[in-house]
Amino acid sequence: MIIGIDLGTTNSLVAYFTEDGPEIIPNRLGKHLTPSVVSIDEEGQLYVGETALERMYLYPNTSASVFKRDMGSDKKYTLGSKTFTAEELSSFILRSLKEDAEYYLGEEVTEAVISVPAYFSDARRKATKRAGELAGLKVERIISEPTAAAIAYGLYQNNKDTRFLVFDLGGGTFDVSILELFQNILEVHAVAGDNFLGGEDFTEVLVNMFLNEKGLKAEELDHKTLVHIRKQAELCKKSFMTEKKPLMSCKINDELLEMEVDTDKYEKNCEKLLERIGQPIKRSLADAKVRLSDIDQVVMVGGATRLPVIYKYVSKLFKRLPNTSVNPDEVVALGAAIQGAMKERKEAIREVILTDVCPFTLGTEVVKELEGSRYESGYFCPIIERNTVIPASRTERLYTVYDYQTTLRVNVLQGESRFASNNLYLGELSVTVPKALAGKEAIDVTYTYDINSILEVQVKVVSTGEVKKMIIKGHNVDMTEEEIEKRMEELAYLKIHPREHEANKLVLLKAERLYEESMGDVRRVLEQEITKFESALNSRDKIKIEEARKRLVDVMVELMGDHL
Repeated sequence: MIIGIDLGTTNSLVAYFTEDGPEIIPNRLGKHLTPSVVSIDEEGQLYVGETALERMYLYPNTSASVFKRDMGSDKKYTLGSKTFTAEELSSFILRSLKEDAEYYLGEEVTEAVISVPAYFSDARRKATKRAGELAGLKVERIISEPTAAAIAYGLYQNNKDTRFLVFDLGGGTFDVSILELFQNILEVHAVAGDNFLGGEDFTEVLVNMFLNEKGLKAEELDHKTLVHIRKQAELCKKSFMTEKKPLMSCKINDELLEMEVDTDKYEKNCEKLLERIGQPIKRSLADAKVRLSDIDQVVMVGGATRLPVIYKYVSKLFKRLPNTSVNPDEVVALGAAIQGAMKERKEAIREVILTDVCPFTLGTEVVKELEGSRYESGYFCPIIERNTVIPASRTERLYTVYDYQTTLRVNVLQGESRFASNNLYLGELSVTVPKALAGKEAIDVTYTYDINSILEVQVKVVSTGEVKKMIIKGHNVDMTEEEIEKRMEELAYLKIHPREHEANKLVLLKAERLYEESMGDVRRVLEQEITKFESALNSRDKIKIEEARKRLVDVMVELMGDHL
């Protein structure tokens, strides 16, 4: 069984393929969405998902979120006394999803297809693959999120012979892909995106509006207060779907501060973010050599597309209503599950040929001849250009520049700038060439990029036939299989909170958070019910615990309503 996983910035999901099509696997709390949050308590107990999210409101210094944005980097997250990389935190999310899948399916799960933003760099893709390996999964394929969504949309919405644009705005990343479905061929024509733009940024707009209106400065507030403000901003943002002027309420230093948010004013404050959304759309259309009028459908993917300001922007830009027939939160996971079924060649799956593209340009640094026979180094020579259909192999012949030059160095770079220093360095390869006059010796540099984002670089000395090869696996975050195994053992001591106690812990954390946010009679009622629930937990009587938990939840709903 190969499962499909959407490893998201804000939420993650897991799905599998059945005879009736792909289905989402519920997590240990019976929900489809698992918040991409990790938290550790003072005893070293690991919490993942909604329980970790509640802990983050109470104990922000021992919790982490939005770490997907730092995949493939050296950034470290400190949770209490422990330090982790983004890929290690992601591995905890993946391990939890793996356990949920095994519990639901009643069998061991060892293989997965994991989705990533289309515009993720090579290093970020490799980090995602390693996160899967750290979670005990063999990652069969890393698939781009819009491509996964297109598979689900194209195959199971019966849209034949269609050219469509996938608009994918998640919690932390934005992707746009232009694809064409013709008979059983799904071809990606172009991708573009922004790895640091998502729903979280639209929440930040509300946070800043609140701070400005109330005369508060973020640097003067403690971490816990800022987390509380951000949570209320998130709730307020979701209210735009049902209210014209939602109310944002925050309790700061025992004082209740409220702000009525005008939709028009909010949209005005979002203009810079909308401008950033427009740039990748323009680039993808130019790369695919199509006009807005050539697009048959605009498919909305990602939870942030539910925001009215986004829906309005897309409708105005494309002069049509976007397609929302698929669940924007779930479609990527469903597509990843379909891709897994394709790899297993399941009989129930409709056979499809899928082509993808390289989302960025790969090249090397070269010396250019300027006027007056003057040479200047530091220029970028593209070898595989962005949006080239993969797998792809391209060769560029490069010559010596100086008389009796004996070494040629190939710097492997990724990016779009014409200057080498502005692009991302991936690695380098050097070869020796026979001494000769400038321009008499040459090397053939061949880049080969496959569907799993593996880049092979081959350098061949033309005169001698000597060949050197290297596999690029990412910059500064390489790990051998032995190192992965060792790190898996090191992380094994962190046990995910037992599923049979998860619901109880979640309700208790939620009640504690509401107690801190409340005042007066509400606080007194909550304290009484929390005490009763804790007493039931201490009795270890399953029936008493379930009754007490239900009573506490009912009281919280009665007291807080939608703000729960």
